[in-house]
Amino acid sequence: MANQETNINSQPKTITITIEEYQALQALQFEITYLKEQLNTIKKWVFGHKHERFIPSNHNPQQLSLELNVEPIAEKPAPVVEKITYIRQKQSTNKITPHGRQPLPAHLRREEIVIQPQEDVSNARKIGEEITEILEFKPGEAYVKKYIRPKYVIKNSENSIVIGQLPSLPLPKSNAGPSMLAHLYVSKYVDHMPIYRLLKQLKRENDIDIAQSTANNWLWESGKLTTPLYELTKSMVLSSDYLMVDETPIPVLTEDKPGSTHRGYLWVYYSPLLKLVFFDYQKSRGRAGPAENLKDFCGAIQTDGYAVYEMFHSDKIKLLACMAHVRRKFDEALKNNYSLAGEALLLIQQLYHIEQKARDEQMTFEQRKALRQMEALPILKELEIWLQTNRLKAVPKSSIGQAITYATGQWKKLIRYVDDGRYELDNNLIENSIRPVALGRKNYLFAGSHEAAQRIAMMYSFMGMCKMNNINPYNWLVDLFTNISDCKISQLHQFLPPYTKTL
Repeated sequence: MANQETNINSQPKTITITIEEYQALQALQFEITYLKEQLNTIKKWVFGHKHERFIPSNHNPQQLSLELNVEPIAEKPAPVVEKITYIRQKQSTNKITPHGRQPLPAHLRREEIVIQPQEDVSNARKIGEEITEILEFKPGEAYVKKYIRPKYVIKNSENSIVIGQLPSLPLPKSNAGPSMLAHLYVSKYVDHMPIYRLLKQLKRENDIDIAQSTANNWLWESGKLTTPLYELTKSMVLSSDYLMVDETPIPVLTEDKPGSTHRGYLWVYYSPLLKLVFFDYQKSRGRAGPAENLKDFCGAIQTDGYAVYEMFHSDKIKLLACMAHVRRKFDEALKNNYSLAGEALLLIQQLYHIEQKARDEQMTFEQRKALRQMEALPILKELEIWLQTNRLKAVPKSSIGQAITYATGQWKKLIRYVDDGRYELDNNLIENSIRPVALGRKNYLFAGSHEAAQRIAMMYSFMGMCKMNNINPYNWLVDLFTNISDCKISQLHQFLPPYTKTL
């Protein structure tokens, strides 16, 4: 009897619920799935790797597959021992340093130190010498240029006084020279060092006290000198017919928000053909800034999926999307649905292999277009069919559902890159140009005012130009501050690529 009661109680119970209750239960399950994915995303941001490299695996997604063809090992016969003798001639090598170390670069300054033996060698004959090179470092040295200009009285009817002419200085009313200004700018905008920390370094290494207000005034006044060059850069970038556009936030101190910062934005416009970048500060992420800058633009614009860019779609502007943003969505969906996300990433990976092939073979724009038409178009058609087939299979709020929805919404703009060999598959080039802004935010934290934020935009434009054209930013700034005071507006283009002068 007890066994019968146990069996009766162990039978599954049937619960009847209404349609409304079922829909509510299903909605709760979707919400739980969505929240779990959000938690995984946050964990990845905090603890995970930032790269998006996809390594496909047919078995375990957490384990790399070597794809080795393993053959059964047959039993080996007993080894036959055979003694072999030979003579090897050892080649002589003339290495500068022992232990296989690479020689130190020849362009480095050598400080020679001769160490004589302690023994008396006055009657000895020198038979050679041992050379040991040790790499040393001397911290940055601040020095003073002292201009001495003798005065003379020329004996004539007027007894006129003559004196040598002082060279043009970037800031005539200050004692900051071109190299010091260049050092301040490179330290802040390339090495991401706050000014107060840089001044402490100068104090520690050179025993020189510079007030922070003085250094800020140097940057402010020298920024006025470079404004015409910044405007020239802006006009050249916006005159191009192919641009990449993106935006990134920057905190700004304002009187309107005491104790907190205003969230401003640096809008970035990059011309891949000219290798020029133009940063523009705007107080918001709205459409006003790009609408003003691109009101006369005619050509192609490549952006992410931000809705503001849709306003530019017209007969004279062609919008292109970024495949890297699509790939990022599917990379984030791997934990949600490895199978579907992996299929999409494999197809996208093939598109990037085609682009790498074009770069490795240094193809012209026409050759790259032909390669894309022949090899990339079939993959894009396969990916389009895959998106349409799997769109209804995924939960809309899940990571894989959002990735498919995003790719489908951007599809017409994604495939336009095959129409012109000048276009890129993604806008990673502009992403690289705004990376220093993110690093700078972590160091100097904020801009002191809206005007300071615009000056930051100007200097990031110059530093981005130097980076993309392999120009030493320090040498470029020294040359700029040395000559810009005497430079005519019509001659400013000499500081833009191709910039060949070296100091």
